[in-house]
Amino acid sequence: MRFRHVTRGGPYVRVADPAWLRPLDPRFAQEHGGRWNPPRSFPVVYLCATRAVARAVVLQRFEGLPYGVVDLLPSRAPMLIDTHVHQGRLVGVVDDAGCRAARLPASYPLDGRGRTIAWERTQPVGEAAWDQGERGIACRSAVVARRERGEELAWFVRGSADRLRVDRRRAFEDWF
Repeated sequence: MRFRHVTRGGPYVRVADPAWLRPLDPRFAQEHGGRWNPPRSFPVVYLCATRAVARAVVLQRFEGLPYGVVDLLPSRAPMLIDTHVHQGRLVGVVDDAGCRAARLPASYPLDGRGRTIAWERTQPVGEAAWDQGERGIACRSAVVARRERGEELAWFVRGSADRLRVDRRRAFEDWF
């Protein structure tokens, strides 16, 4: 696959369960899969470019449940992990041309009918990127309204140099 690329790096955030001892550990996504990697595949850390995207991620997780995130005990509410991504060239699924190069519609993360594109469609793109030695995928957020155009990042962890460190942990009441 011939991808288009973007340069990304700097501060990113991750929504984390306060019980996670290592919130930037890529093994959970490696085992269970995510938008860009299938279960039992390769290690990925999923990050948000902004707090607004992180809030949208949390709100989406609680969509359709009989309770909301504000109903959780403070000790159970999602925390925000600040980290820093090394600047570099990543697969870019952030503009129409980048979406088409990744064999996704220019409307990504939505299909032609306005529905969110399923992971079964994006995971092969992530596998191709991994197989081609890419560092990760910068993409339009699948949880932020199209007019807002937030970004997320799937950071591939190939070795110790790619490991991210926790710069700061923010309690729910301090970031949400």
